[in-house]
Amino acid sequence: MAVTISSNDAERILALAEADPGNEVCGLLLGARLHITAILPADNVADDRSCRFEVDPAVQISALREARNGGLQVIGSYHSHPNGHSAPSQTDAEMIREAGEVWLIAGGGTLSAWRTTDEASFERVELVLA
Repeated sequence: MAVTISSNDAERILALAEADPGNEVCGLLLGARLHITAILPADNVADDRSCRFEVDPAVQISALREARNGGLQVIGSYHSHPNGHSAPSQTDAEMIREAGEVWLIAGGGTLSAWRTTDEASFERVELVLA
């Protein structure tokens, strides 16, 4: 199983993370199934942005409204880990809403892809740059 993303969007996520190294940056992944066709950066509105993320609800609502009106589907989210690890944290696992979401995590200058398998776990998937 593999997730695809354009090299430009992957580089953009890494650049956003590098531009704010002390906080988790975040946004939505748009596309279909395991193919990311666009990213939608969002403000991190979490209380402690250094160790958790919360995508701005206004961005989420707008993206879901666009999807209902024939736009790109929200297939997951991306965020960064200021600690340099690109693997999901326990905090990330606690944030899972449903199985099948795609998560990209930037850390230490790398980007990794994950898919939620249930309400508390992830499986790593290959990330293919298109």
